[in-house]
This record gives sequence, C-alpha cells and structure tokens, in this order.
Amino acid sequence: MEQPLAPFSVCNLAAVNLAQMADKETKTVNFEKLRQTVETGVRMQDNVIDATPYFLEENQKQALGERRVGLGVMGLHDLLIYCETEYGSDKGNELVDKVFETIATTAYRASVELGKEKGSFPFLVGETDAETASLREAFTNTGFMKKMPEDIRENIKEHGIRNSHLLTVAPTGSTGTMVGVSTGLEPYFSFSYFRSGRLGKFIEVKADIVQEYLDQHPEADPNNLPEWFISAMELAPQAHADVQCVIQRWIDSSISKTVNAPRGYTVEQVQKVYERLYKGGAKGGTVYVDGSRDAQVLTLKAEENTFDEEIEAPKEETKPHVVLVDTINEIRSTDVTIGSEVGNTCPVCRQGTVEEMGGCNTCTNCGAQLKCGL
Repeated sequence: MEQPLAPFSVCNLAAVNLAQMADKETKTVNFEKLRQTVETGVRMQDNVIDATPYFLEENQKQALGERRVGLGVMGLHDLLIYCETEYGSDKGNELVDKVFETIATTAYRASVELGKEKGSFPFLVGETDAETASLREAFTNTGFMKKMPEDIRENIKEHGIRNSHLLTVAPTGSTGTMVGVSTGLEPYFSFSYFRSGRLGKFIEVKADIVQEYLDQHPEADPNNLPEWFISAMELAPQAHADVQCVIQRWIDSSISKTVNAPRGYTVEQVQKVYERLYKGGAKGGTVYVDGSRDAQVLTLKAEENTFDEEIEAPKEETKPHVVLVDTINEIRSTDVTIGSEVGNTCPVCRQGTVEEMGGCNTCTNCGAQLKCGL
C-alpha cells in the first residue's frame, strides 16, 4: 500500500490537470490559474467529506474527525513538454519543485481559510483552550510542517486548519487516460504505437501531445523529437527516483510512482535505487525492471547488464513502439479491453496485462500502477 492511513480512514482523492496550467504561447506555467484551481479543489474535496454516505460508523467518525483529503495531479509530463523542459533534468526538477511548492502552500492557506470559516478538523480541537493550543503547536512542529512558510504555521496556531492532510499523488491511470494526458506524475511510457485497422494495415498513432507538436511544427522529424519528449524507459532510474523525491518534499501524504529500470538491472542496482528514494525523503517507492515478469530463469546477476548504477541507462536509437491489436476484428467480437481493471490491457503502454500486485492494479509490462484499492 503506498498510502499510509489510520484505521478506518477514507481516501478522498482529486487531481489537478497540470496540462491545463501551461501557457502555450509563453511556454511557462500559469501559476495564478494553478493557485485558483487548487483553492477550488480543496473546498470541493472538503465538501465531499460531508456529502459522502458512510456505510460504517467507524469510517464516518474517522473521516469527519480528521477531514483528510488528497489533492493530486495528472499531466505533469505534458506541462513540462509545453514548457519545453525535459522531465528528470536539473531544469525540469527546478520547475517541478516550484509547481509543487505552489500547490502545497496554496492548499494549506486555503485550508486555513476554511478553518476560519467552518472550524478546524475536530481531532485538532481539545477540551480546553490550552489543550487546543497544545495540539496546534504539535501539528505545526511535525517534520512536514516545519518546511512550510512561517505565515502558514502561525495562522494554524492562531486559527487552526480545516483538514489534517491535503495532498497526495495517486496513479490516475483511468482518469488521466480518459482526458488524454500523462498519468499522475509519471512520464509518458511511449509517444507512439501501432493500431491495426480492419483491413489488416497497421497505422502509426501518435500521442495527442506529439500530434499537437507536429501539427504546429510541420518541419519537425517525428522520429527525432526534441529532448523534452523523453519517455519512461529512456529515463535513467536515478532520474525517476529524484523526481519523486523533489515532489515528496511538498506532499504531506504519499506518492504513487514507478521507477522504470531497463532489462538486466541487478538486485544490487535495485537496492541502490531504493536507498536513493529513502535518503531523498520518499515515503515509498516501486521499482519495475523491464521483463522481470517474463517467463525466464531468475538470476541474481544479469549478464546483459553492462552499465554502472550511476550511469544513465542506454537510450535506444529509435523511440519504442507499442503494438496495440484491438481493431482487427469487429469491435463487438474483439476481446481486448483497455482499462485499469484486472485482466484489462494496460491503457499506458497498450501492451501489458493488468494484474493485482500489492494492493494495486499494475501493468505487467510497464509497471504502471493504475488503480489502488485503498
């Protein structure tokens, strides 16, 4: 489980579509629009707590007592592409840090204002004023809250706060795919795949954001796109981990993220990735080694692995293509279902099968966590 919860806690999730926060003309982030969206999201999710029909009394007591919400994101990679910034690069991580700092500080300020309007979450209210002050003091001295601006901490001490937790990053496998953006905080697994037509001809299909770029730049070579169109398997595992750690600094709960490693990654190298995540402050992590679920003899050492753990994984000369054979037969007769349920074909890579792994519906090919039963 990637989300640590108290007994009977309830997941109340929403996601900001970061692709919509890009100013495509200036190739920058519209931070004012982002702030307004986050403020609206926090108020909406807080209202959901009261509107939810709870089937168990314990769930209702916990949900109304802590008023936990989890505002996350989708379309992070789209935002970086619109800003012509490479995912996982130093410049990219600086921008990601600023984006999530804005989300976090805006969410907490919005919750403080809701606290003034509607009252703090009950678990932060003591039987006496002195006890309430003590609870607020303890709340603002947690490791996460110490990173927050002083005005937020002081306002919580004075006025309280509406929600005990405000942020998370869920996989958004279904919703992200539905609106046509990268899911959660993940980079695109692939920017192109082949769809077979009813006449047996394979047609190459570009991801929406790639097609948009090619429409705007007809002179561009679709097989040699700019560096900001980097895909998940072209990114070094260390870069995957570092992006997660940059974001974790501004997330009070946990994060769903898959570190994609190339075929042949050794046990020792996987261990170093987990150590990197731990030292970077991540609360959890998933490393998926390409091909690790194929029918093959398990070994502790991979002979085909020739790169050191601090060297980026070798890049393929051409972008990987994902083959999707879902339209050879008539729609009503095909048994291929794209989705996030167990047995479906993965909506991210369009190649793997969705299986339940560790509480999450996960792709057997790309390792994407599509849906978690929290």
